[in-house]
Amino acid sequence: MSFDSFQDFLAMGKHGAYVWSAYGISLAVVALNIAMPILAKRRYLQDEARRLRREKKS
Repeated sequence: MSFDSFQDFLAMGKHGAYVWSAYGISLAVVALNIAMPILAKRRYLQDEARRLRREKKS
């Protein structure tokens, strides 16, 4: 792959919109696959801490 300019690189032979949107969507999916388990773990630990505090009071 050889491009004459950076603009040609971004255009990707008139397929730039497809190529860069595919990269963007892939990056978003990877970010969600990393973030969602972290957020779920944090939510689970908070719920368990609340449950334990409730049980301790009873």
